[in-house]
Amino acid sequence: MEQQLQELRKLAARAENRITETGIPRVAMVQGEVPEHQLSAVYEPMINLILTGSKTMTVGEKTFDYDPATYFVMSVDLPAAGAIHPSSDGQPYLAVKLALEPTIIANLLAELPKPLGGQLFDSGFSVAPVTPELLDAWLRMMRLLDRPDEIAALAPAYEREILFRVLQGPQGWMLRDIATPDTALSRISVAIAWIRRNFATPIRMEELADMVALSVSAFHRHFKAVTALSPLQYQKRVRLLHARSLLLGGQGNATSVAFLVGYESPNQFSREYARLFGLPPSKDLAKTTQAFRAA
Repeated sequence: MEQQLQELRKLAARAENRITETGIPRVAMVQGEVPEHQLSAVYEPMINLILTGSKTMTVGEKTFDYDPATYFVMSVDLPAAGAIHPSSDGQPYLAVKLALEPTIIANLLAELPKPLGGQLFDSGFSVAPVTPELLDAWLRMMRLLDRPDEIAALAPAYEREILFRVLQGPQGWMLRDIATPDTALSRISVAIAWIRRNFATPIRMEELADMVALSVSAFHRHFKAVTALSPLQYQKRVRLLHARSLLLGGQGNATSVAFLVGYESPNQFSREYARLFGLPPSKDLAKTTQAFRAA
């Protein structure tokens, strides 16, 4: 397995000091440091394989540490804060990721026997050790970087194999639930998509629960189990992350942005912004801009 990892590291080391698209559909890689404000974001469903260094991911009050030769799965859009670290010998952080497409997973599941028994409902993100079979599928996928004319023919098969290997592992239930209608996870995904589209609109819990055909208590319980956040906390995180993006993009000052993302009180916005990001909007903007210029 070490030989597979070494070859994968050489291939992924072509990544720039940011998330780098590979030309292979849904596959990206990242090397080195990533600006802090880019690691605090709404992460979309993906499989992420750590090759060198480590990553810490915090969602709500849950924190996971990812080391080399481990992968994590996110099955829903999650507002999270990340931190990446070089290895103990100074090698930069290196990882590859595959964005999850529910239609592809559903088509794969249709060709597989249904698993025996059921899976207990759990968090929408988790970590697991990589297997030699999963590494081998990733390696064949990444070798396509040197054979771009073969991507169209072979990448879909390698993507299916990566998904198949994850389906066989401890996070397999998450992939199944992404692509299976009427599971609790798929229902919560509908509510999450609505909140992301309408984050500036006040949440009416009864309407969201009706939308996904759950009682209010069941909806709240399942939502928090998946995201580690209540629906209101989730909305607040999305609002604040979007506000930070607007501020960094020069699309308004703290007051105007507060109203744009749905706050009625700029003072409340400033307090909650500082609670999440450690500084009030103006100071956070100055610090982040300075760090960006120095990079």
